[in-house]
Amino acid sequence: MHEDRHEAVMELAKRRGFFWQSYEIYGGVAGFYDLGPLGVRLKDKIISLWREFFIKKHSNIVVEIETPIIAPSKVFEASGHLEHFTDPIVECMKCGRKFRADHLIEEKLGIKAEGLSVEEMTNIIREHDLRCPVCGGPLSEVKLFNLLFKTTIGPYSSNIGYLRPETAQGMFVAFKRVYEVSRKRLPLGIAQIGRVARNEISPRQGMLRLREFTIAEIEFFFDPEEPFSNDLISELMDRLPRRKIRVLTVDAKKNGEEKPFEVDVEEAIRDKIILTPWLGYWMLVAQEFMHALGIGYSDMYFDEKAPEERAHYSAQTFDQLVHVSRYGWIEVSGHSYRTDYDLSRHMKYSGQDLRVFKQYREPIIVKKKQLIWDKAWIGRTFKSRAKTIFEELARLNVEEAIKELEEKGYIEVAGARIPRDKITVVEREEKITGKRFIPHVAEPSFGVERILYVVLDHAYTVKDGRVVLRLPRRIAPIDVAVFPLVKDAQIVKLAKKLWIELMNNGFYTLYDEEDSIGRRYARIDEIGVPAAITVDYQSLEDSTVTLRDRDTWDQVRIHIDKVVEAVRDFINGASLNDIGQRYG
Repeated sequence: MHEDRHEAVMELAKRRGFFWQSYEIYGGVAGFYDLGPLGVRLKDKIISLWREFFIKKHSNIVVEIETPIIAPSKVFEASGHLEHFTDPIVECMKCGRKFRADHLIEEKLGIKAEGLSVEEMTNIIREHDLRCPVCGGPLSEVKLFNLLFKTTIGPYSSNIGYLRPETAQGMFVAFKRVYEVSRKRLPLGIAQIGRVARNEISPRQGMLRLREFTIAEIEFFFDPEEPFSNDLISELMDRLPRRKIRVLTVDAKKNGEEKPFEVDVEEAIRDKIILTPWLGYWMLVAQEFMHALGIGYSDMYFDEKAPEERAHYSAQTFDQLVHVSRYGWIEVSGHSYRTDYDLSRHMKYSGQDLRVFKQYREPIIVKKKQLIWDKAWIGRTFKSRAKTIFEELARLNVEEAIKELEEKGYIEVAGARIPRDKITVVEREEKITGKRFIPHVAEPSFGVERILYVVLDHAYTVKDGRVVLRLPRRIAPIDVAVFPLVKDAQIVKLAKKLWIELMNNGFYTLYDEEDSIGRRYARIDEIGVPAAITVDYQSLEDSTVTLRDRDTWDQVRIHIDKVVEAVRDFINGASLNDIGQRYG
């Protein structure tokens, strides 16, 4: 039945215009999918809902930017992607086909291979005599394959660039600029929604593993010593209907647990199950976002990744998993505590200071030790080398220099020894008004096309032999259909007037007068249209029309002058009975 539902969803998506494989007339290319008219609208509404949950409801602390898809190689050298953004690949020595080595091992042997070294995977392939799944030929040694799409910027082949595999680096590189235009306040979330590209080795599973897709993510910058104030956490938590999530931790898996368990997020933060409060908070928001897309709480949980499974930049990662009919539990979002990794690396490679300054409420008086050296003696003794020695002395760590003095009786800098009697250690009071530091980052990141597939899989139902796509009303590609019951001139004229009025009021609207009314209802149920307005003979007598509910097939009569308000309330969640009482 589950397999049947997946196949039915894929057939419906292609036939009714949600999505299909790209370049069909040329045989298609793995990892690329087109979105059709309904798919584009559904995706747009999913993104709008994401903006509402993650940006609009946090407009005091989250802003949105847009950065280029292509970046110079230096950006990805700094981010670590040139070194670490790789997958293990194995090649058939007979037919030349290439496969993900870890996927091949897991599929053939049921052994978890994620995180194993290339040597370990090669040994497993040799020990079990794994062969090419296509032609049965022998397999090569496992190697690492970089997933970045490479290009050149401009006409010079030496000016190498890469298509971004995530939107994150554009936000890290732009952090200082955004921080300054945001009045230098932390915490600060920078959001971005955009296309990314990953040169997957052997993409399968349709819309779940693409070579080009859309990511919606936030890089949330905060002071690690003051994650958020009591007032802010209370205000944010109070807005949410639930403070509990289902998780499966690394420790639980080590103890043999296979099923997720429910935890209170605040308690999980206190017990260090979740390392930083902001990570936990955005996981709660992600749970509510997916629930608003029609996913039940019991059909999702957060899976903590082991150290060998995490990305190179992450100190802790939870994948948000959702259950689907064919593939079981699949990832729809990743939640990573990136610490100060990215900003630190970009500081190092760019030479720019990406630290922020935190003003203390009141100045702090601290005692600091300071080194004072005999400049005249150094100048006379080392002459032309003196300038370099002074520069090196200025860079010394005072505590380490004092320790060296005590142990050796001198300090050695730039190849010169400065004896103890030429250096004086003094202690002075200093007023500190603030500190400079590199913010830490919590990141929620969502794959939009994956979510689109998940939403369709969960919405697909069959009622009395007919397909009903029970999409949440707010994200349905088409809001409302307008039908004349029959092709009577007066009825058609009135129906078209209502259709145009609904369009002019911002609704995505469908008009159809072909075939029987039953067939028309069946067509819109199949594509998830939540509401239908039907104009009939009674409409000409008392100026009322019927409003039909896609899910129950029930109808109520409403006044023609109230159609716009009634449809808007219905799309926003009002029950059909309430609509009938309010607008009948």
